[in-house]
Amino acid sequence: MSIHLETPVEYLKGVGAKRAEILKKETNIFTVEDLLQYFPYKYIDKSNFYSIASLRDFVNTYVQIKGQITAFHIAGSGKGRRLTAHFQDNTASIQLVWFNNLKYIEEMLRKNTTYIVFGKPTLFNNAMNITHPEMRTEQDENEYSATPFQPVYNTTEKMKRSGLDSKGVSRCTYQLLLEVKDNIPENLPNYMLEKLRLIDRKSAFIHIHFPQTQSLLKQAIDRLKFEEMFFMQLSILQFRQKNNQTSNGFLMPKVGAKFNEFYKHYLPFPLTDAQKRVIKEIRNDFVSGRQMNRLLQGDVGSGKTITAVLLMLIAIDNGFQCCLMSPTEILAVQHYTGICKLLANTDVPVALLTGSTKTSQRKILLPEIENGTIKIVVGTHALTEDKVVFDKLGFVVIDEQHRFGVEQRARLWKKSLSPPHVLVMTATPIPRTLAMTLYGDLDMSVIDELPKGRKPVVTQHYYQKDRPKIVRFLKEEIRKGRQVYVVYPLIEESETLDFSNLMEGYDSFKIDFPEPDYKISCVHGKLSSDEKEVEMQRFIRNETQLMLATTVIEVGIDVPNASVMVIENAERFGLSQLHQLRGRVGRGNEQSYCILLSDVKLSSDSKKRIQAMVETNNGFEIADFDLKLRGPGDLSGTKQSGTLDLKLINIVADEKIIATSRNIAQIILADDPALSKPENTLLKDYLEYLRKTKQKNYYRIG
Repeated sequence: MSIHLETPVEYLKGVGAKRAEILKKETNIFTVEDLLQYFPYKYIDKSNFYSIASLRDFVNTYVQIKGQITAFHIAGSGKGRRLTAHFQDNTASIQLVWFNNLKYIEEMLRKNTTYIVFGKPTLFNNAMNITHPEMRTEQDENEYSATPFQPVYNTTEKMKRSGLDSKGVSRCTYQLLLEVKDNIPENLPNYMLEKLRLIDRKSAFIHIHFPQTQSLLKQAIDRLKFEEMFFMQLSILQFRQKNNQTSNGFLMPKVGAKFNEFYKHYLPFPLTDAQKRVIKEIRNDFVSGRQMNRLLQGDVGSGKTITAVLLMLIAIDNGFQCCLMSPTEILAVQHYTGICKLLANTDVPVALLTGSTKTSQRKILLPEIENGTIKIVVGTHALTEDKVVFDKLGFVVIDEQHRFGVEQRARLWKKSLSPPHVLVMTATPIPRTLAMTLYGDLDMSVIDELPKGRKPVVTQHYYQKDRPKIVRFLKEEIRKGRQVYVVYPLIEESETLDFSNLMEGYDSFKIDFPEPDYKISCVHGKLSSDEKEVEMQRFIRNETQLMLATTVIEVGIDVPNASVMVIENAERFGLSQLHQLRGRVGRGNEQSYCILLSDVKLSSDSKKRIQAMVETNNGFEIADFDLKLRGPGDLSGTKQSGTLDLKLINIVADEKIIATSRNIAQIILADDPALSKPENTLLKDYLEYLRKTKQKNYYRIG
């Protein structure tokens, strides 16, 4: 059978049905191309040879030696049975020892044959030996298998048990290249290869798996990194270009009575210059005739929600409905409550629709949404249900959109005959290179200043032994009339462990803050939604002075009177989580504090995270540091969303490649938007191929 890139992996020699099933389940390798793109994560350098006489300086270190076997024999019995071979070069000799597969090893070994041996020398009874070494003859060397840089692949226990350890994967990949190397099509035109000095695609795949030199390995990696990012950027930019050309946006030129009334009489505080700039940018989109797709970044507490409300009022003044979709019910309720409070003195009808909305309420709400009576609908993914029909949906706001899938968002767009204007909001500042890859199809707006009068939160780090000092400080703040959050970490994603951890803390706080002088709210995963709401409302009304919780990061309640955030076991939180939690205080005019409590023994990364929190309140600086520390896969749910699944590109280290690939994609599309010119045929064909394969969502074609 002829092997090509789309051939199912089970048809590759050495794989078969059973191993193929394991590859599918463990690594998502379904086709020969998937295996070809399963790259090594490191390489063992076998480019140097050592003399046997020098090996005492390299005990327990991997080395490579060349020589001959002068004798070998099997000795011992039972578990002590072993095969020993005497191996020598022109400087000294060493023993090679095997305890398993002795019959096979004995049949394989040949005296007076030159072998290349790789392994870790050890000392036993003052004699040097290498146990279970890798061996090959000089005659075994060929273009691939004798690479001086041995590839090492990620594997799982199930893979190893089926013979698909790193060496097994390497053997399969070697066989793949033997069979398919002449069927690896080029996807970049010659003019690009020459201009960028990139090697051809076939050579890149050969040298990334079996490099002969460091230089060839670097060339292979550079070529494949560029290819990966270039086609992502090409697809994103082409999608954006087509959308701008074909998606006529609703015109919203009027700034009318509802906006002016609210702005003049009910705006709770003056807008910052950054908020004014964002409103101006979006107003320009509203009158451009194009559908808006814009990302609004703003740090915690920067005023994104009130900015969105002002823009909703412009849409309503122009005869349109609006909706705001949140990833969780708690956040949806928070937005609904906040918007109702802001618009309490206006005649703008606002509704809440979530999975918990009762059938009796839905019977009233759904007709009012459909006939246009309700102007603003706040909700969760329940907004995407088929039964929810809008009269004239013109403006959609999505909060923390990385928590929604492509299909969920697409269903919301279809609620309108023409696509509505879309504003995506995130409270997690995104570094520039990550924004370029994650949200390259969106225009960007940033609220980069806090409302006037807000004081930066003072962040301090203490150890558990300092708890008495912290208790005294909390009591001082409470005596001033302030309130306190105390947050406990998620421990191994276990609700049971979280609960016991929180309850231990609760018992301790009851001793330090006894009734009736102090009241404590406690929120955890074992409470129902109604019970959580009761506890939160008690805290909001200042009936309790302390809120202990494992889930405050999701609760997201806004209590300007809360001036202290205590984070227990701060070393267990990610940096972006710590920053989000800190943003729950500092919302009033009083000085606020974030206290990070940790064990004395901290890992290097934990120390860096805590130090970053103490040194800066700037969310963009935090995001940049978090990206460098953790990588893009773990940030803001990007790994879970499937949006960012880069195989080779490092968002931090490869900023130059990202910028170059985007720049070249822009130049090509400016000259040839449809990629219809003959010199761009390869680009067009490969882009179409990507859109038809499993990478559809990755390239944001929804």
